[in-house]
Amino acid sequence: MSTLAPALPAVFYPSSDGERMADNTLQFEWIVTLQGNLDLLFRDDPEVFVAGDHLIYPIEGDNKTRFAPDAYVAFGRPKGHRGSYVVFAEANIFPQVIFEVWSPSNEPEKMEVKRLQYQRYGAEEYYILYPDFPAFWRGWLRENETLVPVAQMNGFISPRLGVRFEITPGQVAIYHPNGDRFLSYLEQGVQAEEEAERADAEHLRADSERTLKDAERVRADAEHDRAARFATRLRELGIDPDTV
Repeated sequence: MSTLAPALPAVFYPSSDGERMADNTLQFEWIVTLQGNLDLLFRDDPEVFVAGDHLIYPIEGDNKTRFAPDAYVAFGRPKGHRGSYVVFAEANIFPQVIFEVWSPSNEPEKMEVKRLQYQRYGAEEYYILYPDFPAFWRGWLRENETLVPVAQMNGFISPRLGVRFEITPGQVAIYHPNGDRFLSYLEQGVQAEEEAERADAEHLRADSERTLKDAERVRADAEHDRAARFATRLRELGIDPDTV
């Protein structure tokens, strides 16, 4: 009589590594800005998944090897909430575009290790934002099996995303394909309020113009009625109004 061996428990892939999301408010703001704008950029494509500060497990059965990029984009994967991104459960698609935001706790050696790991598992584009003065971008593109540095990031356009990177003295920016700058949550709120105020002002202006036109029309109608009554009265008196 044979007995079946008990089924081994499925590997658990934690959704948290216990690390804090950011070291400071500037890094946090940029993480949220990148994730939010990338999500906005691909809002109409159901097969593009965007996440921020989200664990990626690249190896089936291995819950120790994991990464938590500040933001990433996975093409060919459906939108939806996930506890973590387990590559073998995502059609073996490793996120193609990775973003990291430099923080005081980062070290060049650590960032190089990350680059080599992303290179190993299939990332096509890798970008590091250095937000503190003097702010700048660094980028790498895949050539065969290697992530090769982008020679000039100022004005560079991401092949996958279509976004444009910009570096000016002491500042960095990133732009949507339509030319709109990636805005922070606060900037988006201010812009929405300003647009609402402009819309209200335009509505009031249009209402004022309609009111003025209505008043002019009423005045013209009144003058016409008055002239008609005057002409009628002249005719009653036997006077031809056309000769007056």
